[in-house]
Amino acid sequence: MDPVRNPYAPGAGQRPPELAGRGRELDVFDVVLERIARGRPERSLMLTGLRGVGKTVLLNTLRSEAINHLWGTGKIEARPDQSLRRPIAAALHMAVRELAPRHRAPDRIDAFLGVLKAFAQRSAPTGRGAAGPKLRDRWQPGIDVPASSGRADSGDIEIDLVELLTDAAAVATDVGTGIAIFIDEMQDLGAEDVSALCAACHELSQLGAPLIVVGAGLPHLPAVLSAAKSYSERLFRYQRIDRLDRIAADQALCAPAEREEVEYEQKALDLLYDKSGGYPYFVQAYGKATWDHAPRSPITAADVRVAAPEAEAELAVGFFGSRFERATPAEREYMRAMATLSLVEGEESGRDDMDAAVPTAEIARALGRKPASLSPARDALIKKGLIYSGERGTVAFTVPHFGRYLRTQPA
Repeated sequence: MDPVRNPYAPGAGQRPPELAGRGRELDVFDVVLERIARGRPERSLMLTGLRGVGKTVLLNTLRSEAINHLWGTGKIEARPDQSLRRPIAAALHMAVRELAPRHRAPDRIDAFLGVLKAFAQRSAPTGRGAAGPKLRDRWQPGIDVPASSGRADSGDIEIDLVELLTDAAAVATDVGTGIAIFIDEMQDLGAEDVSALCAACHELSQLGAPLIVVGAGLPHLPAVLSAAKSYSERLFRYQRIDRLDRIAADQALCAPAEREEVEYEQKALDLLYDKSGGYPYFVQAYGKATWDHAPRSPITAADVRVAAPEAEAELAVGFFGSRFERATPAEREYMRAMATLSLVEGEESGRDDMDAAVPTAEIARALGRKPASLSPARDALIKKGLIYSGERGTVAFTVPHFGRYLRTQPA
């Protein structure tokens, strides 16, 4: 098969040639946009799921839908070492710039940009002897108007963000449209920033303002939001993004191939689903390797068997290995114990991916340690995004098939 014509795209956040199995999520978002356009109240959206299920791809697709509806949009990727103030200011600046040409009163835009500039330049108040803002946070946004005073500049991120987003929503109301802010890796926001964002969304919801936040994060994102504000469970619409079912996985493989006049034998599709588990990133990785190794159409199960080791080797280095290398020896020991126990838990629960959640007490027992002594390793792994705690007293891998990978690695 001609590798130049290979249609598959196993890249981080890279949209696959066929966005299969996400019709429900797209329909829900279209309803949200239409309801807000008609002045109906709606909740912001939160997409949750493991790594490799296509959350970033879906987030980008939803943003494209909002742009098609003439909304102002901005997108950020949260980082654990960065305050929300600077990136959300940049995202809102982009969103309002998209709306500005359609606004009838340039002075209103300038007034908002003055508030935005004040918000972006304001750091948290510091007491005597407290360190000032870091150099990277001394940001001068590319806004020509002078910073305003008395609005969104208190230094308290919760007060300031509520005021800023309310003013941004007013600009969208003037234009007769809305604003959507997209936040990837949302679980990495600091506790104060999460609390501020929940408070702002709560205020906007009560006002019926045309501004929503669409977040994407790991499965424990709802718990992060709930810890910040108890009402967050009712504040957002949560959508769990999971692996593809068999029909959608076959569509993700066959539709792009048919456009290149290539077909798959049924046994080849059976084997590809077994190898990939239906996880979108793996579907693309195995599909790409199989295409490159197949001599002709139709693609057979034998072609998949020949190509699978190459796909697995690439995943072992780029998808699994790079994450494993970030862990310390103590953290690796913890994950190896998780991997062994998750196999047992998976067999008992009937899960076919064998990456079930594991009780932390069982990990301590397997390692012959007290649970408290393993807390630093567990907390560090959660902070690095390698594991998450979906339920109290349990942990699971954020990466599908990671336990399987660890069980193949030498101790």
